[in-house]
Amino acid sequence: MIELTPSIVSLSNGIRLVYMHAPAQVAHLGVTILAGSRYEESNEEGLAHFLEHCIFKGTKKRRSLHILSRLDSVGGELNAYTTKEEICVYASFTKEHLNRASELLADIVLNSNFPEKEIQKEKEIVLDEINSYLDSPGDKIFDDFEALLFKNHPLGTNILGTKESVSGFHRNDLLHYTNRFFFAENIVISFVGDVPLDRLVKRLEADYGPLKHSAKMVQPKPFTGYEPFKIRSKEANFQAHAVIGGIAPGYNDETRRGMTLLTNVLGGPALNSRLILSIREKYGYSYNIEANYSPYADIGYWTIYFGTDQKYLDKTLKLVYKELKIMREQALSVVQLKKAKEQLKGHLALSLDSNSGIMLGLGKSLLLFNQIDSIQEIYSAIDKLTTNELQEIAAQYFDEKVISELIFEINE
Repeated sequence: MIELTPSIVSLSNGIRLVYMHAPAQVAHLGVTILAGSRYEESNEEGLAHFLEHCIFKGTKKRRSLHILSRLDSVGGELNAYTTKEEICVYASFTKEHLNRASELLADIVLNSNFPEKEIQKEKEIVLDEINSYLDSPGDKIFDDFEALLFKNHPLGTNILGTKESVSGFHRNDLLHYTNRFFFAENIVISFVGDVPLDRLVKRLEADYGPLKHSAKMVQPKPFTGYEPFKIRSKEANFQAHAVIGGIAPGYNDETRRGMTLLTNVLGGPALNSRLILSIREKYGYSYNIEANYSPYADIGYWTIYFGTDQKYLDKTLKLVYKELKIMREQALSVVQLKKAKEQLKGHLALSLDSNSGIMLGLGKSLLLFNQIDSIQEIYSAIDKLTTNELQEIAAQYFDEKVISELIFEINE
């Protein structure tokens, strides 16, 4: 069995390090900061994502070109991403270049100075990214659904921001945001590779030691007051798009694994999911149909998405609700449950086939949930799920009274 055996240590300034040895030529290092878009103020929509773009544009000792070429020149890769809860800057490189990668990431995180000239250029890049998303109804519908689901809450704001908000950002906004969130206790460093832990810690102490402390962690605003909705608008071009879903358990809820299994059975990545077998294989109404479950630290949500010809829209919706009703009213058989558990564990094993993905996952788990579950612990929790538990979860979250719909019909 694939197993995660990470070590968790704290640097002298309070930064937590999660380390996993892997006998490979390529190593992976990431710095994950609890500073995603849900931490933005009302006048900062899109600022976390914009910061992720601008963080590579200059430091106190490097210009943008020097940052981008520092690892590229030795065949390494530098990248970053932003989610609702975190910003992550990370690198992949051959293990002999650990010092180069660590120092570069530290320089970016600790010393970015956001040159005004570069900020203006990056605004155009992000505005183009927003236009691209607005031009794709299959992408836009998810963000619009979240905005309605988490109405008047930071979880509902678009990570990219709006054209108006991005156009109004200035250097001081970026400096203020990093000052609020880039401190030792709010950061996790993760590493997967073939470098001894003591050598890694020594290197990180030298590079990240100057990072400031903070006695106060910033707490996210909790979400309450979910109100189901059913909305149709004419925004599609060639096919109708639909997202249905609702609130779901957060990561710290003990029912999250049951919700994961149910969503996987319903419309996971496998070609034998119920929605695929019914709507795609039996009726041929939709090529792209899927179910997803997204847990945040304190709350989550589930969705079913499909794109279809306008004439099949309502027929497809009817079939989706039929499958949800079956999930609520008919418990999985012993054989079905066993197969579902094995499939979920197999998907988990496949997700661990990438050391880079493991590095990012370890950092996120320790930062957001302050724990790293072993594969054996995860498998054991999956094995303990019962048909009654799953049916109770389905009855709670797949109840038609609490399901929301957002549909983009063809604009003829």
